[in-house]
Amino acid sequence: MGVHRIGLVVPSSNVTVETEMPALLNRHPASEFSFHSTRMRMHTVSPEQLAAMNAQRERCVLEIADASPDAILYACLVALMVGGPGEHQRVESAVAEQLATGGSEAIIRSSAGALTEALRALGATRIALVTPYLRPLAEKVVEYLDAEGFEVMDWRALEVADNAEVGCIPGERVMAAARSLDLTGVDALVLSCCVQMPSLGLIDDAEREFGLPVLSAATAGAYSILRGLGLTAAIEGAGSLLRADLATVPA
Repeated sequence: MGVHRIGLVVPSSNVTVETEMPALLNRHPASEFSFHSTRMRMHTVSPEQLAAMNAQRERCVLEIADASPDAILYACLVALMVGGPGEHQRVESAVAEQLATGGSEAIIRSSAGALTEALRALGATRIALVTPYLRPLAEKVVEYLDAEGFEVMDWRALEVADNAEVGCIPGERVMAAARSLDLTGVDALVLSCCVQMPSLGLIDDAEREFGLPVLSAATAGAYSILRGLGLTAAIEGAGSLLRADLATVPA
């Protein structure tokens, strides 16, 4: 089997997903991947800049399709969730139609849709979140997940508006926020509800500390890509979601 090409559509100030996604998928036991990005201008995580960024989607999809990817990840979770319930389905459908019109057979996934897919794969209905966003945007994420059928039991917003700064949030701060949550009755913890906030190195330790499945926007994105490509969703050191015992969950 050849190398699977992964296209990433990312905000221009994002750096983390382009670090964590290769780190995840390159640990896959049976497949090889290459990674190719296109960027949408965005510096401040605000409704206005997110809307302006989303308006660049068609150009970015057109550009990344030139690389003939096997899968494309629209890698900005909050950009879709601020659009209201079901926005990830609308955007994924629109991108799929654009790709098909251009003759591309790439599968399309979004960070927003991948998170809901991953939580369902874990059988989680009651969840807790750590987000980097300002509180009004974090509330939009909570509302979105509520509309998807999840009960957000507790959540934290780290109130970082500068997207470059989000990529520099230290793991100690993320873990401190997680430790402040009431995890009573929680089925799963989303340690980083954002592909730009680093957390990959924290996932396994957090699972051991909290005694429940821990995932992130990045691990959810990797899971969704693997399942979409018909590959085994089994990667060591990335939490319960990517262990081999979940590989039989239908795509």
